[in-house]
Amino acid sequence: MSHINDRVKSIVERFNQYKDWEDRYQTIIDLGKALPSMPEEYKTEENKVKGCQSQVWLFATLEGDKVKIYADSDATIVKGLVALLVEVYSLSTPDEILMTKPTFLEEIGLREHLSMSRANGLNAMLKQISLYALGYKVKLQQQ
Repeated sequence: MSHINDRVKSIVERFNQYKDWEDRYQTIIDLGKALPSMPEEYKTEENKVKGCQSQVWLFATLEGDKVKIYADSDATIVKGLVALLVEVYSLSTPDEILMTKPTFLEEIGLREHLSMSRANGLNAMLKQISLYALGYKVKLQQQ
């Protein structure tokens, strides 16, 4: 499980180098800008994350034994938040995803700086990623 832990550690180190929340927000915005484009065919009503005020699309495929996550949002900060989750969880096994609790969000101080609606949206995104991981775990066990 070292790969996912390495990504978490890298994110915590990156965010903790900033003392100012303006810099942290800018990092989140930059993550959103750097997020690879989500294929248009995945931007469907079915792939919209329920519980987000902004439009957020999340879709995952199974590549070998790894879950690849695609995401996008129409809101700058929210796109950065989903990009952060993609950076951590994408290209990991279902078990790695399910075992990696999002404690890094507290470690970087993010949860305490989000509005209630953004925090609810973030939780909805995390739940969707977990549901994909559970589904693909079952699929892999049936092979």
